[in-house]
Amino acid sequence: MSFATFVRKPLNAAALGAAIIALPFGGLYLAGSARAAAPTLAATATAAAGAPVPTMTLPDFSAMVQKYGPAVVNITVTSKVPASLNQGDQNGDNGDNGDNGGNGNENPFGSPFAPFFRGFGFQTPRPEPMHGEGSGFIIRADGVIMTNAHVVSGASEVTVRLTDRREFTAKVLGTDPKSDIAVIKINAHDLPTVKLGDSHGLKVGEWVLAIGAPFGFENSATAGIVSAKGRTLPGDGYVPFIQTDVPINPGNSGGPLFNMSGEVIGINSQIYSRSGGYQGVSFSIPIDVAMQVGNQLEATGHVSHGRLGVLVQDVSQGLADSFGLPKPEGALVSSVEKNGPASHAGIEPGDVILKINGQTIADWSQLPVAVATLAPGTSVDLQVWRNHDTRNVSVKLGSLSDERTASSNGPATEEGGKLGLAVRPLTGDEQRQANTHGGLVVEQSSGPAADAGIEPGDVVLAANGAPVSSAAQLREAIQKSKGHIALLIQRGDTQLFVPVQVG
Repeated sequence: MSFATFVRKPLNAAALGAAIIALPFGGLYLAGSARAAAPTLAATATAAAGAPVPTMTLPDFSAMVQKYGPAVVNITVTSKVPASLNQGDQNGDNGDNGDNGGNGNENPFGSPFAPFFRGFGFQTPRPEPMHGEGSGFIIRADGVIMTNAHVVSGASEVTVRLTDRREFTAKVLGTDPKSDIAVIKINAHDLPTVKLGDSHGLKVGEWVLAIGAPFGFENSATAGIVSAKGRTLPGDGYVPFIQTDVPINPGNSGGPLFNMSGEVIGINSQIYSRSGGYQGVSFSIPIDVAMQVGNQLEATGHVSHGRLGVLVQDVSQGLADSFGLPKPEGALVSSVEKNGPASHAGIEPGDVILKINGQTIADWSQLPVAVATLAPGTSVDLQVWRNHDTRNVSVKLGSLSDERTASSNGPATEEGGKLGLAVRPLTGDEQRQANTHGGLVVEQSSGPAADAGIEPGDVVLAANGAPVSSAAQLREAIQKSKGHIALLIQRGDTQLFVPVQVG
């Protein structure tokens, strides 16, 4: 077992057999079949006690589509792709990687015979245009449109087509890859607009509607329910995605997600799929996050995100028991960036951040969201759990470059028979190589430690937040623990707290 990967790294598709895909908008694909509409569901069954089951009527979205559909636009982009003799059309179809899916143009030099033409006066082909499609929605009548960053990134030309068939060349006001938000503008007036809502009040189980251009079919409407809120995906550590079962496909990228009041509460952005197409799980960016980013993009052309300078992980029940927390909550700091904002404020590995500016951090994923939505230079008040007590710490945020996050599904290490570890102190050379002071290198791992994922070669840096540099210190920490002990493990450049059950 290995360390849990940082949330910002992509999923291991080989291990999971699936991928989180930023929806591309490649070539035109024909749908195999359409689902028959079911306008109503008449529940005629009778409960066991004899009470009639209330009649349930499925929602009718027709009025909403008629009113707000004209504010949803189709976006076509053209990018210049440099061709090379050995490149072929590898850029021709990016259907599964989340970038600008191309039009599949063939490069005649990109064939198995290309090497035979080198050195005979043939020149490298000139850059060829690559086309793609996506969706967007008009937020202001003067032509301001919101979409996904991956829809327009790298585009040399962006064309917006309205439902009345008018076409405009759009200017990209700014993109933010970290949130996948982009703002573009067309030279038009008195345009239809959507009504913006508040995603905070969204409830799991609510009906929602998506309008966009899946596979190039403009102004298509699909519906479903909210499956979950606050999902954090690999590569998107600070966006608390809305998960739905709304059918979303290539071309829907950047389109709006409506609630039953006709308000936009999200931007359709990604899917979870084994095939590259919709398989029942879709993700949308909350409109609150999108507008906060969009306002900065429109004003300055770029976005600044706050940075705390820590690596955090979830607090499991085992870790909560190890640190004496009343219940598993908060974000556990497993690593602190040297000379970073948190380091200057005195934050230490083993601290559990319970609140930021009075806002409770019930789940670790809430902390990166709360921090990244603040501007660099902002001072935040953190409530921190340390040594079985709370304390308040003020931190001046830096600028986000790579705020790292990790989940708690990782390895652990310890010493002694109760944990099944054989350890020894690091030599001076090993400490310099590991860039650490003290620590114990694991020579053998079995029992509870091995079950937790600890391997020979791992370095134990701390136990229940206290640094360890000798087997005696580790043994003492084990004796003081009550059922679980939290070990700070370093493997390579990664540090992570791992709960180990004391045998």
